[in-house]
Amino acid sequence: MLRYTTAGESHGPAIYTLLEGLPAGLSVNAESIARALARRRGGYGRSSRQGFETDAIEISTGLKGGTTLGSPLLIRIANQDNSLETKPPVHTPRPGHADLAGMMKYDTDDAGRILERASARETAARVAAGAVAAQLLHEFDIELFGHVVRIGSVAAKAGDVDDPQKIRDASPFYCLDPNADQAMRSAVDEAKERGDTLGGVVVVESSFLPPGLGSPATWYERLEGRLAQAICSIQAVKGVAFGAGFALGATPGSEAHDEIGYASGAFARATNRAGGIEGGMTNGEPLFLQATMKPLATLRKPLQTVDVKTKQPADAARPRSDVCAVPALSVIAEAVVAFEIARAMC
Repeated sequence: MLRYTTAGESHGPAIYTLLEGLPAGLSVNAESIARALARRRGGYGRSSRQGFETDAIEISTGLKGGTTLGSPLLIRIANQDNSLETKPPVHTPRPGHADLAGMMKYDTDDAGRILERASARETAARVAAGAVAAQLLHEFDIELFGHVVRIGSVAAKAGDVDDPQKIRDASPFYCLDPNADQAMRSAVDEAKERGDTLGGVVVVESSFLPPGLGSPATWYERLEGRLAQAICSIQAVKGVAFGAGFALGATPGSEAHDEIGYASGAFARATNRAGGIEGGMTNGEPLFLQATMKPLATLRKPLQTVDVKTKQPADAARPRSDVCAVPALSVIAEAVVAFEIARAMC
Protein backbone atom coordinates (compact mmCIF):
# COMPACT_ATOMS: atom_id res chain seq x y z
CA MET A 1 0.00 0.00 0.00
CA LEU A 2 1.22 3.49 -0.84
CA ARG A 3 1.41 5.53 2.36
CA TYR A 4 3.48 8.15 4.12
CA THR A 5 4.37 9.15 7.67
CA THR A 6 5.74 12.48 8.86
CA ALA A 7 8.02 13.24 11.81
CA GLY A 8 9.84 16.16 13.34
CA GLU A 9 8.97 19.27 15.33
CA SER A 10 8.25 22.78 14.11
CA HIS A 11 11.43 24.16 15.71
CA GLY A 12 13.48 20.95 15.78
CA PRO A 13 16.39 20.21 13.46
CA ALA A 14 14.23 18.98 10.58
CA ILE A 15 10.88 17.72 9.32
CA TYR A 16 10.77 14.26 7.73
CA THR A 17 8.47 12.31 5.46
CA LEU A 18 8.76 8.55 4.90
CA LEU A 19 7.02 7.15 1.81
CA GLU A 20 6.36 3.44 1.48
CA GLY A 21 4.89 1.47 -1.40
CA LEU A 22 6.25 3.53 -4.31
CA PRO A 23 6.77 1.37 -7.38
CA ALA A 24 10.35 0.71 -8.41
CA GLY A 25 11.74 2.59 -11.40
CA LEU A 26 9.92 5.90 -10.85
CA SER A 27 12.06 8.94 -11.66
CA VAL A 28 12.04 11.38 -8.73
CA ASN A 29 12.97 14.98 -9.49
CA ALA A 30 14.18 16.78 -6.38
CA GLU A 31 13.73 20.15 -8.09
CA SER A 32 9.99 19.49 -8.47
CA ILE A 33 9.75 18.82 -4.75
CA ALA A 34 11.66 22.04 -4.03
CA ARG A 35 9.34 24.04 -6.30
CA ALA A 36 6.27 22.71 -4.48
CA LEU A 37 7.81 23.63 -1.13
CA ALA A 38 8.63 27.12 -2.42
CA ARG A 39 4.99 27.60 -3.46
CA ARG A 40 3.91 26.53 0.02
CA ARG A 41 6.14 29.21 1.55
CA GLY A 42 4.69 31.87 -0.74
CA GLY A 43 1.46 33.84 -0.86
CA TYR A 44 0.56 37.22 0.59
CA GLY A 45 0.00 37.38 4.35
CA ARG A 46 2.64 34.89 5.50
CA SER A 47 4.88 35.32 8.55
CA SER A 48 8.53 36.30 8.63
CA ARG A 49 9.52 32.63 8.99
CA GLN A 50 8.73 32.01 5.33
CA GLY A 51 11.44 34.53 4.44
CA PHE A 52 14.31 32.59 6.00
CA GLU A 53 13.21 28.95 5.80
CA THR A 54 14.73 27.53 2.60
CA ASP A 55 13.23 24.02 2.96
CA ALA A 56 16.44 22.42 1.70
CA ILE A 57 15.68 18.75 1.07
CA GLU A 58 17.76 15.61 1.31
CA ILE A 59 16.48 12.31 -0.07
CA SER A 60 18.29 9.90 2.20
CA THR A 61 16.98 6.49 1.12
CA GLY A 62 15.03 4.73 -1.60
CA LEU A 63 16.79 6.03 -4.72
CA LYS A 64 19.58 4.95 -7.03
CA GLY A 65 20.45 7.06 -10.03
CA GLY A 66 17.42 9.23 -9.41
CA THR A 67 14.88 6.40 -9.64
CA THR A 68 13.06 4.54 -6.87
CA LEU A 69 14.25 1.14 -5.69
CA GLY A 70 10.85 0.08 -4.37
CA SER A 71 12.10 0.50 -0.80
CA PRO A 72 10.98 3.29 1.58
CA LEU A 73 11.85 6.82 0.47
CA LEU A 74 12.98 9.18 3.26
CA ILE A 75 12.98 12.95 2.70
CA ARG A 76 14.55 15.32 5.22
CA ILE A 77 13.58 19.03 5.20
CA ALA A 78 15.94 21.12 7.29
CA ASN A 79 14.63 23.78 9.69
CA GLN A 80 16.57 27.02 9.81
CA ASP A 81 14.83 27.85 13.09
CA ASN A 82 15.79 24.88 15.29
CA SER A 83 15.36 26.58 18.66
CA LEU A 84 13.20 23.84 20.21
CA GLU A 85 15.42 23.15 23.23
CA THR A 86 15.74 26.80 24.25
CA LYS A 87 12.09 27.81 23.96
CA PRO A 88 10.44 28.73 27.30
CA PRO A 89 7.25 26.94 28.39
CA VAL A 90 3.90 28.32 27.23
CA HIS A 91 1.14 28.40 29.86
CA THR A 92 -1.52 30.43 28.00
CA PRO A 93 -3.29 28.23 25.41
CA ARG A 94 -4.76 29.86 22.32
CA PRO A 95 -8.53 29.59 21.66
CA GLY A 96 -9.06 27.69 18.43
CA HIS A 97 -5.70 25.92 18.57
CA ALA A 98 -4.68 22.42 19.68
CA ASP A 99 -2.97 23.89 22.76
CA LEU A 100 -5.43 23.24 25.60
CA ALA A 101 -6.89 19.96 24.33
CA GLY A 102 -3.35 18.66 23.83
CA MET A 103 -2.25 19.85 27.28
CA MET A 104 -5.11 17.90 28.82
CA LYS A 105 -4.46 14.85 26.66
CA TYR A 106 -0.74 14.65 27.44
CA ASP A 107 -0.98 15.96 31.03
CA THR A 108 1.35 18.93 30.69
CA ASP A 109 1.17 22.62 31.57
CA ASP A 110 3.42 23.56 28.61
CA ALA A 111 1.55 24.20 25.37
CA GLY A 112 4.90 24.30 23.59
CA ARG A 113 5.09 20.53 23.88
CA ILE A 114 1.83 20.35 21.86
CA LEU A 115 2.23 23.09 19.30
CA GLU A 116 5.53 21.70 18.01
CA ARG A 117 3.67 18.89 16.23
CA ALA A 118 0.30 20.62 15.86
CA SER A 119 2.04 23.44 13.98
CA ALA A 120 1.42 23.82 10.26
CA ARG A 121 5.18 23.56 9.75
CA GLU A 122 4.45 19.81 9.56
CA THR A 123 2.69 20.37 6.24
CA ALA A 124 6.06 20.88 4.54
CA ALA A 125 6.51 17.11 4.88
CA ARG A 126 3.09 16.50 3.35
CA VAL A 127 3.81 18.78 0.41
CA ALA A 128 7.02 16.83 -0.22
CA ALA A 129 5.10 13.54 -0.17
CA GLY A 130 2.47 14.99 -2.51
CA ALA A 131 5.14 16.26 -4.89
CA VAL A 132 6.49 12.72 -5.24
CA ALA A 133 2.96 11.39 -5.74
CA ALA A 134 2.39 14.03 -8.43
CA GLN A 135 5.41 12.70 -10.31
CA LEU A 136 3.86 9.23 -10.23
CA LEU A 137 0.54 10.62 -11.51
CA HIS A 138 2.36 12.48 -14.27
CA GLU A 139 3.31 9.07 -15.71
CA PHE A 140 -0.43 8.59 -16.35
CA ASP A 141 -1.00 12.15 -17.66
CA ILE A 142 -2.87 13.06 -14.46
CA GLU A 143 -2.33 16.60 -13.20
CA LEU A 144 -3.92 18.35 -10.23
CA PHE A 145 -4.41 22.09 -9.85
CA GLY A 146 -5.04 24.00 -6.63
CA HIS A 147 -6.07 27.65 -6.41
CA VAL A 148 -7.73 30.17 -4.08
CA VAL A 149 -11.34 31.27 -4.60
CA ARG A 150 -11.93 33.29 -1.42
CA ILE A 151 -9.98 35.30 1.16
CA GLY A 152 -12.22 36.40 4.03
CA SER A 153 -15.27 38.03 2.46
CA VAL A 154 -13.56 38.63 -0.91
CA ALA A 155 -14.52 36.03 -3.52
CA ALA A 156 -12.88 35.50 -6.90
CA LYS A 157 -15.17 35.47 -9.91
CA ALA A 158 -15.50 32.07 -11.53
CA GLY A 159 -14.86 31.58 -15.23
CA ASP A 160 -12.60 29.91 -17.76
CA VAL A 161 -9.19 31.52 -18.26
CA ASP A 162 -6.38 30.99 -20.75
CA ASP A 163 -3.24 29.49 -19.19
CA PRO A 164 -4.56 29.15 -15.61
CA GLN A 165 -1.19 28.09 -14.23
CA LYS A 166 0.47 31.28 -15.47
CA ILE A 167 -2.30 33.44 -13.98
CA ARG A 168 -2.27 31.56 -10.65
CA ASP A 169 1.50 31.72 -10.29
CA ALA A 170 1.52 35.45 -11.02
CA SER A 171 -1.08 36.11 -8.31
CA PRO A 172 0.05 36.87 -4.72
CA PHE A 173 -2.96 34.82 -3.60
CA TYR A 174 -2.68 31.95 -6.12
CA CYS A 175 -6.02 33.11 -7.52
CA LEU A 176 -7.39 32.91 -11.09
CA ASP A 177 -9.16 36.29 -10.93
CA PRO A 178 -6.56 39.09 -11.22
CA ASN A 179 -9.29 41.64 -10.47
CA ALA A 180 -9.72 40.13 -6.99
CA ASP A 181 -6.06 40.40 -6.00
CA GLN A 182 -6.16 44.01 -4.84
CA ALA A 183 -9.32 43.53 -2.79
CA MET A 184 -7.79 40.45 -1.18
CA ARG A 185 -4.60 42.36 -0.42
CA SER A 186 -6.59 45.16 1.20
CA ALA A 187 -8.53 42.67 3.30
CA VAL A 188 -5.32 41.06 4.55
CA ASP A 189 -3.69 44.43 5.26
CA GLU A 190 -6.74 45.59 7.22
CA ALA A 191 -6.77 42.35 9.24
CA LYS A 192 -3.07 42.77 10.01
CA GLU A 193 -3.67 46.34 11.16
CA ARG A 194 -6.38 45.08 13.53
CA GLY A 195 -4.14 42.33 14.86
CA ASP A 196 -6.53 39.82 13.29
CA THR A 197 -6.36 36.88 10.85
CA LEU A 198 -8.34 35.73 7.79
CA GLY A 199 -9.42 32.36 6.42
CA GLY A 200 -10.80 31.45 3.03
CA VAL A 201 -11.63 28.76 0.49
CA VAL A 202 -9.48 26.85 -1.99
CA VAL A 203 -10.30 24.52 -4.87
CA VAL A 204 -8.42 21.45 -6.09
CA GLU A 205 -9.41 20.14 -9.49
CA SER A 206 -8.32 17.75 -12.23
CA SER A 207 -9.73 17.02 -15.66
CA PHE A 208 -7.77 13.84 -16.28
CA LEU A 209 -8.91 11.20 -13.80
CA PRO A 210 -10.00 7.83 -15.22
CA PRO A 211 -13.34 6.44 -14.02
CA GLY A 212 -13.32 3.81 -11.31
CA LEU A 213 -10.72 5.08 -8.82
CA GLY A 214 -11.92 4.20 -5.32
CA SER A 215 -14.61 1.64 -4.57
CA PRO A 216 -18.16 1.35 -3.19
CA ALA A 217 -17.35 -2.06 -1.71
CA THR A 218 -16.18 -0.93 1.74
CA TRP A 219 -16.45 2.37 3.58
CA TYR A 220 -12.71 2.95 3.84
CA GLU A 221 -12.21 2.57 0.07
CA ARG A 222 -14.75 5.25 -0.87
CA LEU A 223 -12.78 8.02 -2.52
CA GLU A 224 -14.78 10.94 -1.10
CA GLY A 225 -14.05 9.64 2.39
CA ARG A 226 -10.34 9.23 1.71
CA LEU A 227 -10.06 12.68 0.17
CA ALA A 228 -12.16 14.31 2.87
CA GLN A 229 -10.02 12.76 5.62
CA ALA A 230 -6.84 13.92 3.91
CA ILE A 231 -8.16 17.47 3.47
CA CYS A 232 -9.67 17.77 6.95
CA SER A 233 -6.42 16.56 8.52
CA ILE A 234 -4.73 19.77 7.30
CA GLN A 235 -4.33 22.28 10.11
CA ALA A 236 -7.15 24.89 10.30
CA VAL A 237 -9.38 23.19 7.69
CA LYS A 238 -13.00 23.08 8.88
CA GLY A 239 -14.95 22.02 5.80
CA VAL A 240 -14.71 20.05 2.56
CA ALA A 241 -17.18 19.74 -0.30
CA PHE A 242 -17.32 18.03 -3.70
CA GLY A 243 -18.95 19.59 -6.74
CA ALA A 244 -21.99 21.65 -5.74
CA GLY A 245 -21.33 20.55 -2.16
CA PHE A 246 -23.51 22.00 0.60
CA ALA A 247 -25.82 23.69 -1.90
CA LEU A 248 -27.14 20.22 -2.83
CA GLY A 249 -28.86 20.05 0.55
CA ALA A 250 -31.31 22.72 -0.63
CA THR A 251 -31.69 21.37 -4.19
CA PRO A 252 -34.38 18.92 -5.41
CA GLY A 253 -33.13 15.68 -6.89
CA SER A 254 -34.30 16.64 -10.37
CA GLU A 255 -31.79 19.50 -10.28
CA ALA A 256 -29.06 17.91 -8.16
CA HIS A 257 -27.78 15.09 -10.36
CA ASP A 258 -25.80 14.97 -13.60
CA GLU A 259 -27.73 13.50 -16.52
CA ILE A 260 -25.80 10.96 -18.59
CA GLY A 261 -25.33 10.93 -22.34
CA TYR A 262 -23.26 9.01 -24.89
CA ALA A 263 -21.41 10.53 -27.82
CA SER A 264 -18.21 9.96 -29.78
CA GLY A 265 -17.70 6.57 -28.17
CA ALA A 266 -17.82 7.78 -24.55
CA PHE A 267 -20.24 8.41 -21.71
CA ALA A 268 -20.50 12.00 -20.54
CA ARG A 269 -22.55 14.07 -18.12
CA ALA A 270 -24.23 17.33 -19.01
CA THR A 271 -23.22 18.91 -15.66
CA ASN A 272 -20.75 18.14 -12.89
CA ARG A 273 -22.63 18.79 -9.66
CA ALA A 274 -21.11 15.59 -8.21
CA GLY A 275 -17.60 16.98 -8.59
CA GLY A 276 -16.36 13.95 -10.53
CA ILE A 277 -17.14 11.35 -7.84
CA GLU A 278 -20.22 9.13 -7.52
CA GLY A 279 -20.70 6.14 -5.24
CA GLY A 280 -17.19 6.41 -3.84
CA MET A 281 -15.54 6.32 -7.29
CA THR A 282 -14.35 8.73 -9.92
CA ASN A 283 -16.86 8.85 -12.76
CA GLY A 284 -14.69 10.26 -15.55
CA GLU A 285 -15.79 13.86 -15.07
CA PRO A 286 -13.40 16.51 -13.69
CA LEU A 287 -12.62 16.34 -9.99
CA PHE A 288 -13.80 19.48 -8.17
CA LEU A 289 -13.12 19.73 -4.44
CA GLN A 290 -13.41 22.75 -2.14
CA ALA A 291 -11.77 23.19 1.27
CA THR A 292 -12.57 25.88 3.82
CA MET A 293 -9.87 27.21 6.14
CA LYS A 294 -10.77 29.03 9.34
CA PRO A 295 -8.85 32.18 10.38
CA LEU A 296 -5.64 31.20 12.15
CA ALA A 297 -5.74 30.97 15.94
CA THR A 298 -2.62 33.05 16.66
CA LEU A 299 -3.62 36.71 16.74
CA ARG A 300 -1.36 39.72 17.25
CA LYS A 301 -4.24 41.15 19.31
CA PRO A 302 -4.78 37.99 21.34
CA LEU A 303 -8.04 36.54 22.57
CA GLN A 304 -8.67 35.91 26.23
CA THR A 305 -7.67 32.61 27.80
CA VAL A 306 -6.60 31.20 31.18
CA ASP A 307 -3.07 30.69 32.49
CA VAL A 308 -3.07 26.96 33.21
CA LYS A 309 -0.68 27.35 36.15
CA THR A 310 -2.34 30.27 37.96
CA LYS A 311 -5.88 29.62 36.65
CA GLN A 312 -6.18 33.39 36.18
CA PRO A 313 -7.40 35.23 33.05
CA ALA A 314 -4.61 35.99 30.58
CA ASP A 315 -3.90 36.92 26.98
CA ALA A 316 -3.37 33.96 24.66
CA ALA A 317 0.16 33.15 23.53
CA ARG A 318 1.43 35.05 20.50
CA PRO A 319 4.12 33.02 18.70
CA ARG A 320 5.11 34.13 15.20
CA SER A 321 2.25 33.43 12.79
CA ASP A 322 0.66 34.28 9.47
CA VAL A 323 -2.14 36.78 8.98
CA CYS A 324 -3.46 34.62 6.12
CA ALA A 325 -2.23 31.19 4.98
CA VAL A 326 -4.98 30.38 2.48
CA PRO A 327 -2.60 30.47 -0.54
CA ALA A 328 -0.41 27.92 1.23
CA LEU A 329 -3.50 25.77 1.86
CA SER A 330 -4.10 25.55 -1.90
CA VAL A 331 -0.64 23.99 -2.28
CA ILE A 332 -1.02 21.64 0.69
CA ALA A 333 -4.49 20.54 -0.42
CA GLU A 334 -3.21 19.88 -3.93
CA ALA A 335 -0.46 17.72 -2.40
CA VAL A 336 -2.67 15.58 -0.15
CA VAL A 337 -5.20 15.06 -2.96
CA ALA A 338 -2.36 14.01 -5.29
CA PHE A 339 -1.24 11.45 -2.74
CA GLU A 340 -4.72 9.97 -2.30
CA ILE A 341 -5.26 9.78 -6.06
CA ALA A 342 -1.86 8.12 -6.47
CA ARG A 343 -2.78 5.66 -3.73
CA ALA A 344 -6.03 4.86 -5.54
CA MET A 345 -4.09 4.36 -8.79
CA CYS A 346 -1.74 1.93 -7.06
